Amino acid sequence: MGGEPSAAFLSLALPADLQQKWVDEFINGLLELAGRFKVELAGGDIAESPHGVLADIMVMGTVPSGKAILRSTAQPGDRLFVTGELGGPSFVLAEMFQQPKKKWKPQTYPSHFYPEPQLAVARYLRDKGIASAMIDISDGLSTDLAHICNESGVGATVHESAVPRATVGRHEVGLSFALHGGDEYQLLFTSPQGKRVPSEIAGVPVTHIGYVTPERELMLEHDNRYATELLPEGWEHFGSDRLSAARMKRRRR
Repeated sequence: MGGEPSAAFLSLALPADLQQKWVDEFINGLLELAGRFKVELAGGDIAESPHGVLADIMVMGTVPSGKAILRSTAQPGDRLFVTGELGGPSFVLAEMFQQPKKKWKPQTYPSHFYPEPQLAVARYLRDKGIASAMIDISDGLSTDLAHICNESGVGATVHESAVPRATVGRHEVGLSFALHGGDEYQLLFTSPQGKRVPSEIAGVPVTHIGYVTPERELMLEHDNRYATELLPEGWEHFGSDRLSAARMKRRRR
């Protein structure tokens, strides 16, 4: 939304047999990132967990009055943009599940292990009045685009070939990771026709991937030849059953 973060609250539940070293490294990593962005760890809670580590973080911030970039203000004809490259974090996570015994070096996969909030980009978009609507890509491009469209009462078309896919190792990740993966810490925003949008902001690439339409549907355009429906297949907060029901309802329409 173009805000300035100021304070964070951490709720942390840990199993009794968890090594202290893990806890120290977790806290040190959190405080290091918070310190770089001048965010105070202002409170929270600690408890014992019967199964695994549970962490919930809430961040508070401020934005100048009337300057918050909402997800409900996209207009037909606006262009769609994303920052960075997409699909890397979710691809690495999938690989980790498939190879649970492999030793993973965090420095080799920075987008997954060292996510970087795009605060400088968001402030630039806010200060220059470039973005008409914006959201972070935490649930996946397809799902977060659906959030903007639903809140704004519009649709969108995405150019498949324009979606910037991350490279992990020597290989570009599959399109499904870029469209639906999530955990990106990147921004998806719309901008009116005629507004100049730089190809790079604060050292972060910015890519034009499509446009907003008046029809309330999401479409994926393939090589400028034909288009198919783009279903929101990213993270579903209430489980796959509700997601399936929503898809069936959408198809019946």
